[in-house]
Amino acid sequence: MAESPGCCSTWARCLLCLYSCHWRKCPKERMRTSKCDCVWFGLLFLTFLFSLCWLYIGLILLNDLHNFNEFLFRQWGRWMDWSLAFLLVISLLVTYASLLLLLALLLRLCGQPLHLHTIHKVLLLLVVLLVAAGLVGVDVQWRQEWRSLRLSLQATAPFLHIGAVAGITLLAWPVADTFYHIRRRGPKILLLLLFLGVALAIYLAPLCISSPCLMEPRDLPPKPGLVGHRGAPMLAPENTLMSLRKTAECGAAVFETDVMVSSDGIPFLMHDEHLSRTTDVASVFPARITDHSSDFSWAELKRLNAGAWFLERRPFWGAKRLSGRDRKEAQTQTVPMLEELLKEAAVLNLSIMFDLRRPPRNHTYYDTFVNQTLETVLSSRVPQAMVLWLPDEDRAHVQKRAPRMRQIYGQQGGDTAERPQFLNLPYQDLPLLDIKGLHQDNVSVNLFVVNKAWLFSLLWCAGVDSVTTNDCQLLQQMRHPVWLIPPQTYLMMWLVTDGVSILLLLWTFLLHGRCAQDRQRTGFETAVLLTRINNFIME
Repeated sequence: MAESPGCCSTWARCLLCLYSCHWRKCPKERMRTSKCDCVWFGLLFLTFLFSLCWLYIGLILLNDLHNFNEFLFRQWGRWMDWSLAFLLVISLLVTYASLLLLLALLLRLCGQPLHLHTIHKVLLLLVVLLVAAGLVGVDVQWRQEWRSLRLSLQATAPFLHIGAVAGITLLAWPVADTFYHIRRRGPKILLLLLFLGVALAIYLAPLCISSPCLMEPRDLPPKPGLVGHRGAPMLAPENTLMSLRKTAECGAAVFETDVMVSSDGIPFLMHDEHLSRTTDVASVFPARITDHSSDFSWAELKRLNAGAWFLERRPFWGAKRLSGRDRKEAQTQTVPMLEELLKEAAVLNLSIMFDLRRPPRNHTYYDTFVNQTLETVLSSRVPQAMVLWLPDEDRAHVQKRAPRMRQIYGQQGGDTAERPQFLNLPYQDLPLLDIKGLHQDNVSVNLFVVNKAWLFSLLWCAGVDSVTTNDCQLLQQMRHPVWLIPPQTYLMMWLVTDGVSILLLLWTFLLHGRCAQDRQRTGFETAVLLTRINNFIME
Protein backbone atom coordinates (compact mmCIF):
# COMPACT_ATOMS: atom_id res chain seq x y z
CA MET A 1 0.00 0.00 0.00
CA ALA A 2 1.59 3.25 -1.13
CA GLU A 3 1.97 6.06 1.33
CA SER A 4 1.52 9.72 0.53
CA PRO A 5 4.13 12.37 1.20
CA GLY A 6 2.05 13.42 4.19
CA CYS A 7 2.53 16.39 6.46
CA CYS A 8 5.97 16.95 7.92
CA SER A 9 4.94 19.50 10.46
CA THR A 10 6.05 19.53 14.06
CA TRP A 11 2.53 18.43 15.00
CA ALA A 12 2.78 15.28 12.87
CA ARG A 13 6.26 14.47 14.16
CA CYS A 14 5.00 14.88 17.72
CA LEU A 15 2.22 12.38 17.05
CA LEU A 16 4.73 10.00 15.50
CA CYS A 17 6.97 10.34 18.55
CA LEU A 18 4.13 9.39 20.90
CA TYR A 19 3.03 6.43 18.79
CA SER A 20 6.38 5.11 17.54
CA CYS A 21 8.69 6.62 20.18
CA HIS A 22 10.88 8.08 17.42
CA TRP A 23 11.43 11.78 16.73
CA ARG A 24 12.03 12.17 13.00
CA LYS A 25 12.55 15.20 10.88
CA CYS A 26 10.79 15.24 7.54
CA PRO A 27 12.63 12.67 5.38
CA LYS A 28 12.85 12.81 1.66
CA GLU A 29 11.48 9.31 1.30
CA ARG A 30 8.61 8.36 3.54
CA MET A 31 8.52 5.04 5.37
CA ARG A 32 5.76 2.59 4.49
CA THR A 33 3.17 1.02 6.78
CA SER A 34 3.87 -2.71 6.59
CA LYS A 35 1.36 -5.54 6.83
CA CYS A 36 2.67 -6.26 10.33
CA ASP A 37 1.88 -2.67 11.31
CA CYS A 38 -1.63 -3.10 9.95
CA VAL A 39 -2.05 -6.23 12.07
CA TRP A 40 -0.99 -4.34 15.18
CA PHE A 41 -3.41 -1.53 14.33
CA GLY A 42 -6.18 -4.12 14.06
CA LEU A 43 -5.17 -5.52 17.45
CA LEU A 44 -5.18 -1.99 18.87
CA PHE A 45 -8.72 -1.41 17.61
CA LEU A 46 -9.91 -4.73 19.04
CA THR A 47 -8.20 -3.95 22.37
CA PHE A 48 -10.02 -0.63 22.49
CA LEU A 49 -13.37 -2.36 21.94
CA PHE A 50 -12.40 -5.03 24.46
CA SER A 51 -11.53 -2.48 27.17
CA LEU A 52 -14.66 -0.46 26.39
CA CYS A 53 -16.80 -3.56 26.93
CA TRP A 54 -14.99 -4.20 30.22
CA LEU A 55 -15.72 -0.64 31.32
CA TYR A 56 -19.41 -1.21 30.64
CA ILE A 57 -19.31 -4.50 32.54
CA GLY A 58 -17.56 -2.82 35.46
CA LEU A 59 -20.17 -0.07 35.68
CA ILE A 60 -22.97 -2.65 35.71
CA LEU A 61 -21.18 -4.77 38.33
CA LEU A 62 -21.08 -1.81 40.72
CA ASN A 63 -24.64 -2.67 41.74
CA ASP A 64 -23.40 -5.94 43.27
CA LEU A 65 -19.80 -5.07 44.13
CA HIS A 66 -20.52 -5.06 47.86
CA ASN A 67 -21.09 -8.83 47.60
CA PHE A 68 -17.63 -9.11 46.04
CA ASN A 69 -16.13 -7.13 48.92
CA GLU A 70 -17.77 -9.48 51.42
CA PHE A 71 -16.52 -12.51 49.47
CA LEU A 72 -12.92 -11.26 49.58
CA PHE A 73 -13.25 -10.54 53.29
CA ARG A 74 -14.31 -14.14 53.92
CA GLN A 75 -11.31 -15.34 51.91
CA TRP A 76 -8.63 -12.98 53.24
CA GLY A 77 -9.98 -11.83 56.59
CA ARG A 78 -9.31 -8.17 55.79
CA TRP A 79 -11.87 -5.61 54.64
CA MET A 80 -11.36 -3.32 51.68
CA ASP A 81 -13.87 -1.55 49.47
CA TRP A 82 -12.71 -2.40 45.95
CA SER A 83 -15.13 -0.02 44.19
CA LEU A 84 -12.67 2.85 43.70
CA ALA A 85 -9.70 0.63 42.80
CA PHE A 86 -11.90 -1.32 40.39
CA LEU A 87 -13.04 1.81 38.57
CA LEU A 88 -9.54 3.35 38.49
CA VAL A 89 -7.96 0.29 36.88
CA ILE A 90 -10.70 -0.01 34.26
CA SER A 91 -10.55 3.72 33.51
CA LEU A 92 -6.78 3.57 33.02
CA LEU A 93 -7.07 0.65 30.60
CA VAL A 94 -9.77 2.37 28.55
CA THR A 95 -7.96 5.72 28.56
CA TYR A 96 -4.69 4.17 27.37
CA ALA A 97 -6.31 2.18 24.56
CA SER A 98 -8.41 5.21 23.52
CA LEU A 99 -5.46 7.62 23.35
CA LEU A 100 -3.33 5.15 21.42
CA LEU A 101 -6.14 4.54 18.92
CA LEU A 102 -6.65 8.30 18.54
CA LEU A 103 -2.94 8.75 17.84
CA ALA A 104 -3.07 6.05 15.17
CA LEU A 105 -6.06 7.65 13.44
CA LEU A 106 -4.47 11.12 13.49
CA LEU A 107 -1.22 9.70 12.09
CA ARG A 108 -3.18 8.00 9.36
CA LEU A 109 -4.92 11.24 8.44
CA CYS A 110 -1.54 13.01 8.33
CA GLY A 111 -0.07 10.32 6.10
CA GLN A 112 2.45 9.15 8.68
CA PRO A 113 3.49 5.48 9.02
CA LEU A 114 1.89 3.41 11.78
CA HIS A 115 4.98 1.88 13.37
CA LEU A 116 3.80 0.92 16.86
CA HIS A 117 6.67 0.86 19.33
CA THR A 118 7.52 -2.33 21.22
CA ILE A 119 6.59 -0.74 24.55
CA HIS A 120 3.08 -0.08 23.29
CA LYS A 121 2.84 -3.60 21.91
CA VAL A 122 3.73 -5.06 25.31
CA LEU A 123 1.28 -2.77 27.08
CA LEU A 124 -1.49 -3.66 24.62
CA LEU A 125 -0.99 -7.35 25.29
CA LEU A 126 -1.00 -6.59 29.02
CA VAL A 127 -4.35 -4.78 28.66
CA VAL A 128 -5.79 -7.78 26.82
CA LEU A 129 -4.53 -10.17 29.49
CA LEU A 130 -5.93 -8.05 32.34
CA VAL A 131 -9.36 -7.76 30.73
CA ALA A 132 -9.40 -11.47 29.86
CA ALA A 133 -8.43 -12.34 33.45
CA GLY A 134 -11.27 -10.17 34.73
CA LEU A 135 -13.79 -11.85 32.44
CA VAL A 136 -12.61 -15.30 33.46
CA GLY A 137 -12.83 -14.29 37.12
CA VAL A 138 -16.41 -13.14 36.68
CA ASP A 139 -17.31 -16.35 34.89
CA VAL A 140 -15.76 -18.55 37.58
CA GLN A 141 -16.80 -16.78 40.79
CA TRP A 142 -19.68 -14.51 39.76
CA ARG A 143 -21.44 -16.25 36.90
CA GLN A 144 -24.87 -14.85 37.76
CA GLU A 145 -23.58 -11.43 36.74
CA TRP A 146 -23.84 -12.42 33.08
CA ARG A 147 -27.59 -12.40 33.64
CA SER A 148 -27.24 -8.92 35.13
CA LEU A 149 -25.42 -7.77 32.01
CA ARG A 150 -28.11 -9.15 29.71
CA LEU A 151 -30.75 -7.43 31.82
CA SER A 152 -28.82 -4.14 31.76
CA LEU A 153 -29.17 -3.99 27.99
CA GLN A 154 -32.87 -3.31 28.48
CA ALA A 155 -31.87 -0.10 30.24
CA THR A 156 -28.91 0.93 28.07
CA ALA A 157 -29.48 -0.52 24.58
CA PRO A 158 -31.24 2.57 23.13
CA PHE A 159 -28.30 4.75 24.11
CA LEU A 160 -25.64 2.17 23.20
CA HIS A 161 -27.19 2.13 19.74
CA ILE A 162 -26.74 5.89 19.38
CA GLY A 163 -23.13 5.57 20.58
CA ALA A 164 -22.48 2.73 18.13
CA VAL A 165 -23.92 4.77 15.25
CA ALA A 166 -21.65 7.69 16.20
CA GLY A 167 -18.67 5.33 16.38
CA ILE A 168 -19.28 3.72 12.98
CA THR A 169 -19.74 7.19 11.48
CA LEU A 170 -16.38 8.37 12.82
CA LEU A 171 -14.74 5.13 11.73
CA ALA A 172 -15.89 5.76 8.16
CA TRP A 173 -13.10 8.31 7.61
CA PRO A 174 -10.09 5.99 8.11
CA VAL A 175 -11.97 3.13 6.41
CA ALA A 176 -12.68 5.26 3.33
CA ASP A 177 -9.08 6.50 3.32
CA THR A 178 -7.79 2.92 3.42
CA PHE A 179 -10.33 1.78 0.84
CA TYR A 180 -9.09 4.24 -1.80
CA HIS A 181 -5.43 3.46 -1.05
CA ILE A 182 -5.81 -0.29 -1.57
CA ARG A 183 -4.94 -1.25 -5.12
CA ARG A 184 -5.96 -4.92 -5.20
CA ARG A 185 -9.63 -5.51 -5.98
CA GLY A 186 -10.17 -8.46 -3.60
CA PRO A 187 -9.10 -6.83 -0.32
CA LYS A 188 -10.87 -3.66 -1.39
CA ILE A 189 -14.23 -5.40 -1.80
CA LEU A 190 -13.71 -7.40 1.40
CA LEU A 191 -13.08 -4.23 3.44
CA LEU A 192 -16.14 -2.52 1.98
CA LEU A 193 -18.43 -5.49 2.59
CA LEU A 194 -17.16 -5.91 6.16
CA PHE A 195 -17.68 -2.24 6.98
CA LEU A 196 -21.12 -2.08 5.37
CA GLY A 197 -22.15 -5.30 7.11
CA VAL A 198 -21.21 -3.93 10.53
CA ALA A 199 -22.90 -0.60 9.76
CA LEU A 200 -26.10 -2.32 8.61
CA ALA A 201 -26.19 -4.47 11.75
CA ILE A 202 -25.83 -1.35 13.91
CA TYR A 203 -28.47 0.57 11.97
CA LEU A 204 -31.01 -2.25 12.35
CA ALA A 205 -30.14 -3.07 15.98
CA PRO A 206 -33.25 -1.29 17.38
CA LEU A 207 -35.36 -4.05 15.82
CA CYS A 208 -33.97 -6.31 18.56
CA ILE A 209 -34.20 -3.75 21.38
CA SER A 210 -36.87 -4.38 23.98
CA SER A 211 -37.22 -2.33 27.14
CA PRO A 212 -40.11 -1.82 29.57
CA CYS A 213 -39.17 1.88 29.70
CA LEU A 214 -40.22 2.33 26.09
CA MET A 215 -43.75 3.27 27.08
CA GLU A 216 -46.14 6.17 27.30
CA PRO A 217 -45.78 8.16 30.58
CA ARG A 218 -49.45 7.55 31.37
CA ASP A 219 -48.78 3.78 31.43
CA LEU A 220 -46.00 4.01 34.04
CA PRO A 221 -46.77 1.67 36.99
CA PRO A 222 -46.62 2.93 40.60
CA LYS A 223 -43.20 3.38 42.14
CA PRO A 224 -41.96 0.16 43.82
CA GLY A 225 -41.86 0.05 47.59
CA LEU A 226 -38.52 -0.17 49.39
CA VAL A 227 -37.22 -3.01 51.55
CA GLY A 228 -34.13 -2.20 53.61
CA HIS A 229 -31.45 -4.84 53.03
CA ARG A 230 -30.22 -5.53 56.57
CA GLY A 231 -31.76 -2.15 57.28
CA ALA A 232 -30.06 0.93 55.89
CA PRO A 233 -26.45 -0.31 55.73
CA MET A 234 -25.14 2.85 54.08
CA LEU A 235 -26.45 4.99 56.95
CA ALA A 236 -25.95 2.69 59.95
CA PRO A 237 -24.30 -0.61 60.92
CA GLU A 238 -26.23 -3.45 59.31
CA ASN A 239 -28.67 -5.55 61.33
CA THR A 240 -28.80 -3.16 64.28
CA LEU A 241 -31.58 -1.14 65.92
CA MET A 242 -30.03 2.03 64.54
CA SER A 243 -30.27 0.54 61.06
CA LEU A 244 -33.92 -0.25 61.77
CA ARG A 245 -34.64 3.38 62.64
CA LYS A 246 -32.77 4.66 59.58
CA THR A 247 -34.84 2.30 57.44
CA ALA A 248 -38.01 3.92 58.73
CA GLU A 249 -36.58 7.39 58.06
CA CYS A 250 -35.86 6.34 54.45
CA GLY A 251 -39.53 5.66 53.88
CA ALA A 252 -39.05 1.91 53.50
CA ALA A 253 -41.94 -0.33 54.50
CA VAL A 254 -39.96 -3.48 55.33
CA PHE A 255 -36.76 -4.27 57.23
CA GLU A 256 -35.04 -7.34 55.76
CA THR A 257 -32.61 -9.19 58.01
CA ASP A 258 -31.01 -12.53 58.86
CA VAL A 259 -31.66 -14.47 62.06
CA MET A 260 -29.54 -17.04 63.88
CA VAL A 261 -30.14 -18.91 67.13
CA SER A 262 -27.55 -18.64 69.90
CA SER A 263 -26.17 -21.64 71.76
CA ASP A 264 -28.72 -21.06 74.53
CA GLY A 265 -31.70 -20.67 72.18
CA ILE A 266 -32.02 -16.90 71.72
CA PRO A 267 -32.72 -15.77 68.13
CA PHE A 268 -30.54 -12.79 67.19
CA LEU A 269 -29.67 -10.77 64.10
CA MET A 270 -26.55 -11.78 62.17
CA HIS A 271 -25.78 -12.40 58.50
CA ASP A 272 -22.29 -13.94 58.48
CA GLU A 273 -21.32 -17.36 59.77
CA HIS A 274 -18.48 -15.67 61.65
CA LEU A 275 -18.64 -12.52 63.76
CA SER A 276 -15.36 -10.94 62.67
CA ARG A 277 -16.73 -8.65 59.93
CA THR A 278 -19.46 -6.85 61.89
CA THR A 279 -18.33 -7.09 65.53
CA ASP A 280 -15.22 -6.72 67.68
CA VAL A 281 -15.02 -10.45 68.42
CA ALA A 282 -11.29 -10.37 67.62
CA SER A 283 -10.61 -8.21 70.67
CA VAL A 284 -13.25 -9.66 73.03
CA PHE A 285 -12.82 -13.37 72.17
CA PRO A 286 -9.55 -13.55 70.21
CA ALA A 287 -9.41 -17.34 70.44
CA ARG A 288 -12.88 -17.77 68.92
CA ILE A 289 -12.66 -15.70 65.74
CA THR A 290 -13.38 -18.73 63.55
CA ASP A 291 -16.25 -20.05 65.67
CA HIS A 292 -19.69 -20.09 64.09
CA SER A 293 -21.87 -17.17 65.12
CA SER A 294 -24.47 -19.55 66.57
CA ASP A 295 -21.91 -21.13 68.89
CA PHE A 296 -21.90 -18.05 71.11
CA SER A 297 -24.32 -17.69 74.02
CA TRP A 298 -26.50 -14.63 74.32
CA ALA A 299 -24.49 -13.42 77.32
CA GLU A 300 -21.37 -13.53 75.12
CA LEU A 301 -23.06 -11.84 72.18
CA LYS A 302 -24.20 -8.97 74.39
CA ARG A 303 -20.57 -8.16 75.15
CA LEU A 304 -19.78 -7.48 71.50
CA ASN A 305 -19.82 -4.08 69.84
CA ALA A 306 -21.64 -4.18 66.47
CA GLY A 307 -21.08 -0.58 65.33
CA ALA A 308 -17.43 0.46 65.66
CA TRP A 309 -16.45 -1.54 62.54
CA PHE A 310 -18.86 0.56 60.47
CA LEU A 311 -17.03 3.77 61.38
CA GLU A 312 -13.59 2.26 60.84
CA ARG A 313 -14.16 0.54 57.49
CA ARG A 314 -16.90 2.58 55.80
CA PRO A 315 -18.24 -0.46 53.91
CA PHE A 316 -19.86 1.55 51.11
CA TRP A 317 -17.71 3.88 49.04
CA GLY A 318 -19.51 7.16 48.31
CA ALA A 319 -21.95 6.78 51.21
CA LYS A 320 -23.12 9.93 52.97
CA ARG A 321 -20.98 10.94 55.94
CA LEU A 322 -22.60 10.52 59.33
CA SER A 323 -23.37 13.43 61.58
CA GLY A 324 -21.69 13.63 64.98
CA ARG A 325 -24.85 12.39 66.66
CA ASP A 326 -25.15 9.42 64.30
CA ARG A 327 -21.49 8.54 64.80
CA LYS A 328 -21.98 8.38 68.56
CA GLU A 329 -25.05 6.21 68.13
CA ALA A 330 -23.30 3.88 65.69
CA GLN A 331 -20.35 3.52 68.08
CA THR A 332 -22.61 2.03 70.76
CA GLN A 333 -24.59 -0.47 68.67
CA THR A 334 -24.80 -4.06 69.88
CA VAL A 335 -26.10 -7.32 68.45
CA PRO A 336 -29.92 -7.18 68.87
CA MET A 337 -32.29 -9.98 69.80
CA LEU A 338 -35.07 -10.78 67.34
CA GLU A 339 -37.63 -10.06 70.06
CA GLU A 340 -36.46 -6.50 70.72
CA LEU A 341 -36.25 -5.88 66.98
CA LEU A 342 -39.88 -6.96 66.52
CA LYS A 343 -41.10 -4.71 69.29
CA GLU A 344 -39.15 -1.72 67.99
CA ALA A 345 -40.40 -2.37 64.43
CA ALA A 346 -44.01 -2.42 65.67
CA VAL A 347 -43.50 1.03 67.18
CA LEU A 348 -42.03 2.30 63.88
CA ASN A 349 -44.79 0.62 61.84
CA LEU A 350 -42.26 -1.45 59.91
CA SER A 351 -42.74 -5.01 58.69
CA ILE A 352 -39.94 -7.52 59.26
CA MET A 353 -38.79 -9.99 56.63
CA PHE A 354 -36.06 -12.38 57.68
CA ASP A 355 -34.14 -15.38 56.50
CA LEU A 356 -33.28 -18.02 59.07
CA ARG A 357 -29.74 -19.41 59.18
CA ARG A 358 -29.41 -23.06 60.18
CA PRO A 359 -26.89 -23.60 63.02
CA PRO A 360 -24.02 -26.13 62.82
CA ARG A 361 -24.80 -29.84 63.26
CA ASN A 362 -23.40 -29.97 66.79
CA HIS A 363 -25.68 -27.12 67.86
CA THR A 364 -28.22 -27.73 70.62
CA TYR A 365 -31.05 -26.32 68.48
CA TYR A 366 -29.99 -27.79 65.14
CA ASP A 367 -33.31 -29.62 64.72
CA THR A 368 -35.53 -27.10 66.49
CA PHE A 369 -34.15 -23.72 65.41
CA VAL A 370 -37.26 -22.98 63.33
CA ASN A 371 -39.63 -23.68 66.21
CA GLN A 372 -37.39 -21.71 68.58
CA THR A 373 -37.62 -18.70 66.28
CA LEU A 374 -41.35 -19.08 65.79
CA GLU A 375 -41.94 -19.17 69.55
CA THR A 376 -39.98 -15.93 69.88
CA VAL A 377 -42.15 -14.25 67.24
CA LEU A 378 -45.37 -15.42 68.89
CA SER A 379 -44.24 -14.49 72.40
CA SER A 380 -43.33 -10.96 71.30
CA ARG A 381 -47.08 -10.35 70.76
CA VAL A 382 -46.54 -8.19 67.69
CA PRO A 383 -49.17 -8.45 64.90
CA GLN A 384 -48.49 -11.58 62.88
CA ALA A 385 -49.19 -9.71 59.65
CA MET A 386 -46.09 -7.54 60.15
CA VAL A 387 -43.82 -10.60 59.92
CA LEU A 388 -42.84 -11.83 56.46
CA TRP A 389 -41.59 -15.40 56.79
CA LEU A 390 -38.91 -16.45 54.28
CA PRO A 391 -37.55 -19.83 55.50
CA ASP A 392 -38.80 -22.93 53.68
CA GLU A 393 -38.05 -25.27 56.61
CA ASP A 394 -41.21 -26.46 58.40
CA ARG A 395 -43.29 -23.89 56.51
CA ALA A 396 -46.50 -25.93 56.92
CA HIS A 397 -46.01 -26.04 60.69
CA VAL A 398 -45.37 -22.28 60.77
CA GLN A 399 -48.52 -21.58 58.75
CA LYS A 400 -50.55 -23.70 61.14
CA ARG A 401 -49.19 -21.97 64.26
CA ALA A 402 -49.26 -18.45 62.79
CA PRO A 403 -51.88 -18.34 60.00
CA ARG A 404 -51.85 -14.55 59.68
CA MET A 405 -48.09 -14.41 59.14
CA ARG A 406 -47.28 -13.58 55.52
CA GLN A 407 -45.39 -16.36 53.74
CA ILE A 408 -42.71 -15.22 51.27
CA TYR A 409 -41.40 -17.67 48.69
CA GLY A 410 -38.05 -17.70 46.98
CA GLN A 411 -39.43 -19.46 43.91
CA GLN A 412 -42.68 -19.23 41.99
CA GLY A 413 -43.86 -22.73 42.85
CA GLY A 414 -42.78 -22.85 46.48
CA ASP A 415 -42.96 -26.22 48.24
CA THR A 416 -46.72 -26.25 48.56
CA ALA A 417 -49.71 -26.82 46.30
CA GLU A 418 -51.06 -23.41 47.29
CA ARG A 419 -50.04 -20.61 44.92
CA PRO A 420 -47.71 -18.17 46.72
CA GLN A 421 -48.97 -14.63 47.24
CA PHE A 422 -45.53 -13.06 47.78
CA LEU A 423 -42.34 -13.75 45.80
CA ASN A 424 -38.85 -12.69 46.84
CA LEU A 425 -36.44 -13.24 43.94
CA PRO A 426 -33.09 -11.94 42.65
CA TYR A 427 -33.50 -9.09 40.18
CA GLN A 428 -31.78 -11.20 37.51
CA ASP A 429 -35.00 -13.24 37.32
CA LEU A 430 -36.96 -10.32 35.85
CA PRO A 431 -36.88 -11.66 32.24
CA LEU A 432 -38.38 -14.94 33.50
CA LEU A 433 -41.33 -13.27 35.22
CA ASP A 434 -44.70 -12.37 33.80
CA ILE A 435 -45.31 -9.41 36.10
CA LYS A 436 -48.73 -8.57 34.68
CA GLY A 437 -49.85 -12.18 34.91
CA LEU A 438 -48.65 -12.43 38.50
CA HIS A 439 -50.52 -9.26 39.40
CA GLN A 440 -53.69 -10.66 37.86
CA ASP A 441 -53.27 -13.62 40.23
CA ASN A 442 -52.76 -11.22 43.18
CA VAL A 443 -49.09 -12.18 43.55
CA SER A 444 -46.72 -9.46 44.76
CA VAL A 445 -43.09 -9.49 43.57
CA ASN A 446 -40.05 -8.22 45.47
CA LEU A 447 -36.64 -8.29 43.74
CA PHE A 448 -33.22 -8.01 45.41
CA VAL A 449 -30.65 -6.40 45.74
CA VAL A 450 -31.15 -3.13 43.82
CA ASN A 451 -28.73 -0.28 44.54
CA LYS A 452 -28.42 1.76 41.34
CA ALA A 453 -30.86 4.21 39.80
CA TRP A 454 -30.74 2.62 36.32
CA LEU A 455 -31.75 -0.78 37.70
CA PHE A 456 -34.46 0.64 39.94
CA SER A 457 -35.85 2.57 36.96
CA LEU A 458 -35.96 -0.60 34.86
CA LEU A 459 -37.83 -2.52 37.56
CA TRP A 460 -40.14 0.43 38.08
CA CYS A 461 -41.09 0.41 34.40
CA ALA A 462 -41.55 -3.37 34.55
CA GLY A 463 -44.16 -3.02 37.32
CA VAL A 464 -42.30 -4.70 40.20
CA ASP A 465 -44.06 -4.18 43.55
CA SER A 466 -40.97 -3.62 45.72
CA VAL A 467 -37.19 -3.93 45.74
CA THR A 468 -34.67 -4.78 48.43
CA THR A 469 -31.88 -2.20 48.55
CA ASN A 470 -28.77 -1.07 50.39
CA ASP A 471 -29.25 2.52 49.19
CA CYS A 472 -32.72 3.43 50.35
CA GLN A 473 -31.91 7.14 50.58
CA LEU A 474 -31.07 7.29 46.86
CA LEU A 475 -34.12 5.37 45.69
CA GLN A 476 -36.41 7.27 48.05
CA GLN A 477 -35.48 10.55 46.34
CA MET A 478 -36.35 9.32 42.84
CA ARG A 479 -39.62 10.78 41.61
CA HIS A 480 -39.55 9.19 38.15
CA PRO A 481 -37.40 6.67 36.23
CA VAL A 482 -34.05 7.80 34.84
CA TRP A 483 -35.54 7.70 31.36
CA LEU A 484 -38.95 7.01 29.87
CA ILE A 485 -39.40 7.32 26.09
CA PRO A 486 -42.68 6.86 24.20
CA PRO A 487 -42.31 4.25 21.41
CA GLN A 488 -43.12 6.74 18.64
CA THR A 489 -40.52 9.18 19.96
CA TYR A 490 -37.89 6.44 20.02
CA LEU A 491 -38.81 5.46 16.46
CA MET A 492 -38.12 9.03 15.34
CA MET A 493 -34.82 9.06 17.25
CA TRP A 494 -33.82 5.85 15.53
CA LEU A 495 -34.66 7.05 12.03
CA VAL A 496 -33.04 10.47 12.46
CA THR A 497 -29.86 9.00 13.96
CA ASP A 498 -29.47 6.40 11.23
CA GLY A 499 -30.39 8.89 8.48
CA VAL A 500 -27.80 11.46 9.55
CA SER A 501 -25.16 8.75 9.85
CA ILE A 502 -25.90 7.36 6.38
CA LEU A 503 -25.59 10.83 4.84
CA LEU A 504 -22.25 11.39 6.60
CA LEU A 505 -20.98 7.99 5.41
CA LEU A 506 -21.90 8.81 1.81
CA TRP A 507 -20.27 12.24 2.08
CA THR A 508 -17.09 10.71 3.56
CA PHE A 509 -16.67 8.13 0.81
CA LEU A 510 -17.52 10.70 -1.86
CA LEU A 511 -14.91 13.10 -0.47
CA HIS A 512 -12.24 10.41 -0.41
CA GLY A 513 -13.21 9.33 -3.92
CA ARG A 514 -12.69 12.89 -5.17
CA CYS A 515 -9.31 13.02 -3.39
CA ALA A 516 -8.33 9.72 -5.00
CA GLN A 517 -9.12 11.15 -8.45
CA ASP A 518 -7.00 14.21 -7.70
CA ARG A 519 -4.17 11.96 -6.56
CA GLN A 520 -4.27 9.99 -9.78
CA ARG A 521 -4.34 13.18 -11.85
CA THR A 522 -1.60 15.11 -10.07
CA GLY A 523 0.43 12.37 -8.39
CA PHE A 524 0.14 14.15 -5.00
CA GLU A 525 -2.23 13.87 -2.07
CA THR A 526 -3.67 16.48 0.23
CA ALA A 527 -2.60 15.23 3.61
CA VAL A 528 -4.48 17.42 6.01
CA LEU A 529 -8.12 16.72 6.79
CA LEU A 530 -9.30 20.34 6.77
CA THR A 531 -7.60 20.97 3.39
CA ARG A 532 -9.36 17.98 1.88
CA ILE A 533 -12.74 19.16 3.06
CA ASN A 534 -12.12 22.75 1.93
CA ASN A 535 -11.03 21.68 -1.57
CA PHE A 536 -14.08 19.43 -1.92
CA ILE A 537 -16.46 22.22 -0.90
CA MET A 538 -14.83 24.80 -3.16
CA GLU A 539 -15.19 22.51 -6.17
